[in-house]
Amino acid sequence: MPTLMTTFPKSTVKEAELLPEIATRKSLRAYSTQPLTNGAIKSLFEAARWAPSSSNEQPWVYVYATAEQPELHKKIASTLVEANAVWAKRAPLLIVAMVRTAFIRNGKPNVSAKYDLGAANAFLTLQATQLGLNVHQMGGFEKEKAIALLNIPETHEPVVVMAIGYPDSPEILPDNLKERELALRERYTQEAFVLNDVFPE
Repeated sequence: MPTLMTTFPKSTVKEAELLPEIATRKSLRAYSTQPLTNGAIKSLFEAARWAPSSSNEQPWVYVYATAEQPELHKKIASTLVEANAVWAKRAPLLIVAMVRTAFIRNGKPNVSAKYDLGAANAFLTLQATQLGLNVHQMGGFEKEKAIALLNIPETHEPVVVMAIGYPDSPEILPDNLKERELALRERYTQEAFVLNDVFPE
């Protein structure tokens, strides 16, 4: 019988075979200023395009800016909380990921929209990893400020901001972030979240 655990073990060891993009992905904070090609950017959104979604609604919407668009790039960066802005503003690509909150076909609320955006962002992230890019998704941003600066309509809701670019040396980061950058990647072991039975009473 499965048991409810009061402490959840973590491990850096892979418990099964993984795609290389999953095995190597990490949310880094040290970014090179090397720009992304238009082809690379397009491939990221193409990966998101083919993600699964409820009723094939595809409720995700992205607003992006490259460092070559300084005004828009600074607008997005300015929505980040300071703990994120200190490193993310260096990323050559910033994306605000949002959802359409209602179904196009009938106007009813789409309760699966954020779930579907998560799937699209995961596809985008794995495509980025395959291209040698790093993606760091951030919930730490001011939604109302993003709505105002980007003129986001009431039909849409911003969910996360993503910083994307080629990794750089951790030495460019402040000491507290450098330590986190160099830490080993660990995850809860499967026994913490996988059941092959009903929950215990």
